[in-house]
Amino acid sequence: MNQFAIFATLLIVVVSAFILPPLWLGLRAPKLKADRKEANLAIFRDQLGELEREASEGSLAAADFEQAKRELQRRLLEEVEPSAADGVAATHGPSRKMAVAILLLLPILGLLGYALLGNPKALDPTQTAAPQQMTPEKINEMVSSLAAKLKANPDNMPGWLMLARSYKSMGRYSEAVEAYAKAEKAIGDDPDQLASYAETIAMANGKGITGKAVQLIERALKIDPKHGHSLFLAGAAAMEAGDAKKGIAYWEALLPQVEPGSEIDQMLRSGIDKMKAGKK
Repeated sequence: MNQFAIFATLLIVVVSAFILPPLWLGLRAPKLKADRKEANLAIFRDQLGELEREASEGSLAAADFEQAKRELQRRLLEEVEPSAADGVAATHGPSRKMAVAILLLLPILGLLGYALLGNPKALDPTQTAAPQQMTPEKINEMVSSLAAKLKANPDNMPGWLMLARSYKSMGRYSEAVEAYAKAEKAIGDDPDQLASYAETIAMANGKGITGKAVQLIERALKIDPKHGHSLFLAGAAAMEAGDAKKGIAYWEALLPQVEPGSEIDQMLRSGIDKMKAGKK
């Protein structure tokens, strides 16, 4: 609706700029043609006088004088003969009533035309069609289609990364790990993707955060020592490994980044207290 209103307003302004000024101010007959005629008549009189002078001096034969004179007279008649364009250029006064009427009628006629020929319901946001609901079946279909395309084009690194995130969100962790492995070039030095990859490996093997998952987390923290997701995973890995000192350090570094009193804040503080007490 907003886009249509803006477009319609601009259209009315442009049309009004061309139509209304002549009606409001009235046309004025240009003096250009009259001035040009006066100048041409003066030129013709000078040329006729020159011809007569040459004839009287004997430098122009009588036959040539008559022919030149007739040609000059013909051109003179063409110049002074009134044309249809001269009639059109007549002066008339302003028609301000007509200008106001057009200004009022333009938007009304525009809306009426749209109502007859367009889709008026499109102007009502309550009548717009609701977006198609994304069902689990539809999601599975889209993910399967992406997987099939990647088999045909295995060098599509961003595609593999998208497939890995899709599998992870669907709880298909083993398939997500395989997709992440093929997308490692696209992951690069992105701590968000490195942490997500590490978390997916841990969830797929069901044995905690060990091995390659720890390596990925350490790599992410080298890139960004304050990366929240990586700090959380690093603290959890240290706690699982029985390294309370490291676990406390990681989670205490994470505390300033979470909302005080929130669920994650309470969970971190509880874990820190347990590690400080020598518990797992």
